[in-house]
Amino acid sequence: MRPTSVDSVVRERIVLKAKATMTAHTLTTRLTVLLAAFWLAGCAARPHGSDPQATLQAYSAALRAGDAEGAYAMLSEQAKKRMPFEAFARILADNPQELMPLAESLARPAQQVEITATVTADNGDSLQLVLEDGQWKADMSAIHLYSQATPLRALGSFVRAFEAKRYDVLLAFAPNGHREGLTEQMLRSAWEGDQHQEMVQLVSALKVSLPTARVELLGDDRATVAYGAAGTVQLLLEDGVWKIEEF
Repeated sequence: MRPTSVDSVVRERIVLKAKATMTAHTLTTRLTVLLAAFWLAGCAARPHGSDPQATLQAYSAALRAGDAEGAYAMLSEQAKKRMPFEAFARILADNPQELMPLAESLARPAQQVEITATVTADNGDSLQLVLEDGQWKADMSAIHLYSQATPLRALGSFVRAFEAKRYDVLLAFAPNGHREGLTEQMLRSAWEGDQHQEMVQLVSALKVSLPTARVELLGDDRATVAYGAAGTVQLLLEDGVWKIEEF
């Protein structure tokens, strides 16, 4: 994320590593999408009552039994639109042994089940709500103006910091490997100087794309987000927060 371009050799290594990571996690991604579809449903379809724990148990049992129809019936209509039944059933049929540990993990969550909802504004900002004692309450992270907790939050925070000319904050989005010698003044000189128009166009494209942007995870610590006509942001999870590695 330096104001100057990344060395071509470093860039090539990043791309190769990302591709290798993607290949290694292809199978896991296919299986995890079954669980993700359920979480995206937000337990909206509750044939076994309003208790999320009971719904988890039922969904897990259906997956372990290979009951594609039963498991699919527990998904919300939104989740079903994202994954047709044929694709859902094919993953269950093709990967029964690999799916078993993932399905079993649903039956024994590590902590009490928490029901949440996310509201996304037209500028890409999101507010998480938590259901407590039958009432929806705002999550504390809502007041974090420059959160880097997720790839999309990091990008939204980057846009906000750039528009506010908070170069002290923008430094936090640079990976450790790019931080050596980088200062607030360097960013200001570059992004308000020769690279100003380019950055304004980039940030504008990001801002427009954020409300509908989708994250592609590449392993546990890398992600990409497409924006604009053909742009892609590469992000890196480092020190517990998401940073921007490449535009």
